[in-house]
Amino acid sequence: MIVLRIDPQNPDPDFISKAADAIRRGELVIFPTETVYGLAADALNEEAARRVFDAKGRAQMHPLPIQIAQKDQLHEVASEVPKSASLLAERFWPGPLTLVLPKAERVPDIVTGGEKTVGVRMPDHPVALALIKEVGGPIIATSANISGCAPPETADAAIDMLGCSVSFVLDAGKSRIGIASTVVDVSVSPAKILRVGTISVEQIKEVLDKIDEI
Repeated sequence: MIVLRIDPQNPDPDFISKAADAIRRGELVIFPTETVYGLAADALNEEAARRVFDAKGRAQMHPLPIQIAQKDQLHEVASEVPKSASLLAERFWPGPLTLVLPKAERVPDIVTGGEKTVGVRMPDHPVALALIKEVGGPIIATSANISGCAPPETADAAIDMLGCSVSFVLDAGKSRIGIASTVVDVSVSPAKILRVGTISVEQIKEVLDKIDEI
């Protein structure tokens, strides 16, 4: 494991390149987002997804979320993008909102826990966005913790739990928000809020006329 201390606003391209190369090789990387620290892997690599489950001690029936760097990448991982998804993405991306959509065939079933939907987010963090762009495709981006433990707000906390499973750690200091993203299922109509995080129910209702709450 190599720890790279990186500027959160102006990430070193060489550090980003090294971490992205590791992800393309099927390895795991700890990286910062605005919410909590994440565990990154190639979202289209089944073996890499298995490594994520093994590292976290997570049951494979639980889906892994995906992150993208641009809104148009949504069509790479989702077979359909409803109007509700487009409206929410326009309002809250990049930011702490995960959208659950019908998954594209190219997304391995192991990533979605066998479900026909996939959770997708665009993070609001320069390091995370630079990493995803350098990888050149979507990444698995689940919280960098052992399943059942609190998501880490610092690289050190993530290393304590998962350091032995990763090749690189991008340490950009403490996460800005420290609270998980809000999750909205837009594969159903009306859309349904599955988890309330940084973005409130009231903010979602400002965008969508009809919404089911948990």
